[in-house]
Amino acid sequence: MAKIDELFRYLNEQQGSDLHLLATRVPRVRIHGQLTDVEGRDPLSNEELECMLREIATPQQWDEYQRSGDLDFAWALPGECRFRVNFLRQHLGAAAVFRIIPETILTFDQLDLPQAVRDLAHLERGLVLVTGPTGSGKSTTLAAIVNEINEHYQKHIVTIEDPVEFVHQNKQCTISQREVEQDTRSFSDALRVTIRQDTDVILVGEMRDMETIELAITAAEMGSLVFGTLHTNSATKTIDRLIDAFPASRQEQIRTTLADSICAIVSQQLLPTADGEGRCAAHEIMLRTNSLPNIIREGNTTMLVSVIQGGMNHGMCSMDDSLAGLVKKRKITATAALSKAKDKKRFQFQAQQEQAAENAAPDNHPH
Repeated sequence: MAKIDELFRYLNEQQGSDLHLLATRVPRVRIHGQLTDVEGRDPLSNEELECMLREIATPQQWDEYQRSGDLDFAWALPGECRFRVNFLRQHLGAAAVFRIIPETILTFDQLDLPQAVRDLAHLERGLVLVTGPTGSGKSTTLAAIVNEINEHYQKHIVTIEDPVEFVHQNKQCTISQREVEQDTRSFSDALRVTIRQDTDVILVGEMRDMETIELAITAAEMGSLVFGTLHTNSATKTIDRLIDAFPASRQEQIRTTLADSICAIVSQQLLPTADGEGRCAAHEIMLRTNSLPNIIREGNTTMLVSVIQGGMNHGMCSMDDSLAGLVKKRKITATAALSKAKDKKRFQFQAQQEQAAENAAPDNHPH
């Protein structure tokens, strides 16, 4: 058993999401969004930490880390959980961050996903983007969608990831999961050949560069259902980011191909639940409408806000409306909503009332 496994088990038992190790510091875990020290642990010296990290890396991976100061890979605690691993070097010595990837893929019901997001699993073709900051649950949402396709359709699914996160079993579908650098050189290399692999559904772990974006749009145009992720936080910013990845001379052409292929953009954020026991997701959802292609072609992305407002009957939703819905259902506090909202005024009064009530409440936890 690797020395680090004890910390992995602690993280899993505490229902945390990340483990942070830093030379000269006590190990820390992120639980429901908050970083806290691991109880009863002493600070790790650089030598201890390097020894710990070396145990779980292959000789080739360790050489790469020594050479470049960075390393990404996946590590499994068989039967318990998997981790997305990042080793880095910093001014105090070695450091590493481990993001837990649950062994079980959560269903739509367990994630309480809106119906419009669930319906994306039943599309035949087109480009679907799930966006949000790091750690907002994009991979979890996409795993649930792929799982739904796997349970209901007989299709060929190819995922291109760095590293492979959720491991899917073949149910109705045939699933090929490819890891960048291990199974293929890059996202763009894998995408280029995927078009020749009789693929129905493609999952692109990250649309990082112009070439990957262009190939994903092309695959969607050619009839595949393509899912991709970006680190943007709204439909408007997502379209702008995609177009801005290209030189000015090519932007008009990309606007046209994107307008023809885009089916949906789901932006999500995770917030602490009102009971403090977990986190839940708020979603901005934009779906394809008759007016959407023209808006994208003309570069009039500020109009996307009114597309979302006008499409509420079809399941579209703005981020602020999603937050308001979660506050109304008492799943999150108005204070939490205020921190993520675009229109702060909408939640200010409620958040102030909450704070006042909290301050007035007798202290139930005497020291």
